Amino acid sequence: MKFIVDKKLFDLIPDVCFGVIIARDIDNSKEYPDISKLLDKEIHNITKKYSDKKAKEIEDICLYRDAFRTLEINPNKYMPSIEALVSRTLKSKMVPHINPLVDLGNALSLKYLIPLGIHDIDKVTGDIKIRFANKDDKFIPFGEVEAEVPDEGELIYVSGHDVRTRRWIWRQGENGKVDETITNAFIPLDGFVQNKDNILKLQEEFKSILEKYGVKCTLGFVDKDNNQFEF
Repeated sequence: MKFIVDKKLFDLIPDVCFGVIIARDIDNSKEYPDISKLLDKEIHNITKKYSDKKAKEIEDICLYRDAFRTLEINPNKYMPSIEALVSRTLKSKMVPHINPLVDLGNALSLKYLIPLGIHDIDKVTGDIKIRFANKDDKFIPFGEVEAEVPDEGELIYVSGHDVRTRRWIWRQGENGKVDETITNAFIPLDGFVQNKDNILKLQEEFKSILEKYGVKCTLGFVDKDNNQFEF
């Protein structure tokens, strides 16, 4: 299986890059108090640090808003996922605890201001790609059963014609739901040369935490000089 990014994206945004975490032998059915505490800690830290700011004003988040505009995605209508997470956190001063893997992802996203997705490898058939949508692609919105067709030319995460995420990092679909049954995960971290250091730090911390619980992790990196990662 491969993670492949369409080279056309690098023509539009040369500085875009992606960290990858492949996590195997996960037990997401247990409680991990350290992960719950970490999420609560990062919620506290970000609400304290940015108490006088809106999420869209934070420099690192502006990188994603600018990239959305380049892709002709209106970030005011379709908010980048990291902006949505930070915005909800600043407003409510909380993030729901869902399950350990999702909680860990949310905690480290808040800490490093990097969006990440979590995909169940065992529910994906074929390579995972970031490419521009065509008329054969289908997306099932979260919580629904009826599929919709993305706009042609829209940037998507996809396997075959099964769209995992619309408008790049705007929203995962119903098929991307992470529950207690997941045992093997593909976790992409989306960013740019400008915040590459935080991508790499997030990768290492995610790996370090999971390995404490017996999870086997492999790390990868994709950019304009190497547009695919095999796992």
